[in-house]
Amino acid sequence: MRFEDKLWVLKDADDGSRVSILPKMANRHGLIAGATGTGKTVSLKVLAESFSEMGVPVFLSDVKGDLAGCCEAGADSEDMRKRIDYFGLEGTGFQFRSFPVQFFDLSGERGLPLRTTVSEMGPVLLSRLLQLSDLQADILSIVFRIADEEKLLLLDSKDLRSMLQYIGENAAQYSGEYGNMSKPSLNAILRAVVALENAGGDRFFGEPAIDIRDFFRTDSDGRGFITILDAARIVQDPRLYSTFMLYLLSELFEALPEAGDPEKPKLVFFFDEAHLLFDNAPKALLEKIEQVVRLIRSKGIGIYFISQSPSDLPDSVLSQLGNKIQHALRAYTPAEEKKLKSAAQSFRKNPAFDTEKLLSELGTGEALVSFLDQEGRPEPVRRGKILPPESRMGPIEDSVRETKIKTSSLYSKYDESIDRDSAYEFLKRKTELSEEELRKALERSAAEKEEAERRAAEEKAAAKERAEAEKLSKRQQAEAERLALREEKERERAEAKAAKEKEKAEARAEKEKAKAEKEKSAIFKRVGKSTAGAIGRELGNSVGKSLLGNSVGRRIGGNVGSALGRGILETLFGK
Repeated sequence: MRFEDKLWVLKDADDGSRVSILPKMANRHGLIAGATGTGKTVSLKVLAESFSEMGVPVFLSDVKGDLAGCCEAGADSEDMRKRIDYFGLEGTGFQFRSFPVQFFDLSGERGLPLRTTVSEMGPVLLSRLLQLSDLQADILSIVFRIADEEKLLLLDSKDLRSMLQYIGENAAQYSGEYGNMSKPSLNAILRAVVALENAGGDRFFGEPAIDIRDFFRTDSDGRGFITILDAARIVQDPRLYSTFMLYLLSELFEALPEAGDPEKPKLVFFFDEAHLLFDNAPKALLEKIEQVVRLIRSKGIGIYFISQSPSDLPDSVLSQLGNKIQHALRAYTPAEEKKLKSAAQSFRKNPAFDTEKLLSELGTGEALVSFLDQEGRPEPVRRGKILPPESRMGPIEDSVRETKIKTSSLYSKYDESIDRDSAYEFLKRKTELSEEELRKALERSAAEKEEAERRAAEEKAAAKERAEAEKLSKRQQAEAERLALREEKERERAEAKAAKEKEKAEARAEKEKAKAEKEKSAIFKRVGKSTAGAIGRELGNSVGKSLLGNSVGRRIGGNVGSALGRGILETLFGK
């Protein structure tokens, strides 16, 4: 039961403490083992109810019919009162109640039909189901490939039969591409398919195929649905039971995204009679099982195997199971003693007791348990009693089961089978065509092919024209850019030339101006000197005449005045 956000499973016989599974570690897988009648079913129910109450959906197979009671509340009794007192369940939330349940059945008789298609099952699992040899399994894989390449749907067993017959009749056509497929081998596979149909196996091949998302439902109270597969009949055929269970696991593994390390599992999958999965399994299949068990944990799925002894599982699988509930084992033969010792050694030792000795002395409902701690490490083995379930123990009335089935929200989805147009119908039409109809069909096909080729040619030509137009446009654009660049360079050269000519003209003008100024200055000097000399001479003449009173004085004064006038002018303006 759920208590303090943990899955309380057992009361320790030594100190009376509660022993619980941490939800975060629940998807690290687990094992429930023990001899017949030691309490494995009760342990399974307690775990399933606890997960459901925590909001985690559960899938389990009911091989004996006594797990269906999960849909009804348990009954109070004197014995149950004693157990409630022993475990101290008053005030812990324990109460007799039912849980949300949905029933499935491969035959569709004691639950909603649980179907899959031949294609979804795949050649590997189907080869095991049909007990094919390695060579026959290889041929079956080729049959699947041909059907896939020719777009032929393999939905039910009659589709597979039709495909095998068709390939057998046209073996020469396919042998060149896919290798020789002898008629005896194809006939052997065909006989195996017919034998499976006679055994009732054809009823779970078809549509609507199971949608694994329907396993992840919760009710209005947030409790996870417990999906119960009624396996009382199919468990009599171990191949059918184990193959279908493995198919469901493979579907979960392939369809779900990575979930990292969630606080609680997305789904817990209980695999009862787990030894049937590994008995006589070929190496390739064992490797697939080990891969699924090893990797599916990261997708939030916890797998719990239920079997009589841990030795029923390969060591590579057993090493992946972190949470263990081990009920009593009986050892009456040397082989059983060896199994008992091996089971005891798989636990982390507890110095309080001898695990091997105690394992053979446990009573019904008692168990040795070891769960993972917060760090993912196995805790030391502890002993005690498993809590009682809250729902009813044992089978239910057929009327109750029928009511649950028909009132399920999934009833309308799965009750009626669907027979779509698939390989059987296509190949039947193909063989029934008359020569004329076949000729017309071929003509239509040829016409369609010719039309398709014409359209393809037109599209190709149009694409070529578009490419040429784009190419021309790019060339024109490039040419325009080159012309613009050239014009820009010529303009810059013209501007530079004009600027240079302007500078030269300005320099010439400046030079001519300077020359003119120089000439003007020279003329001015000459005229000035002459004028200054004349003025000086006239003035000197007047002064000399006045002083000397004769022509000699005037001449002397004129010379002195002329020289004096030129000297003054040279002093002012230079020579």
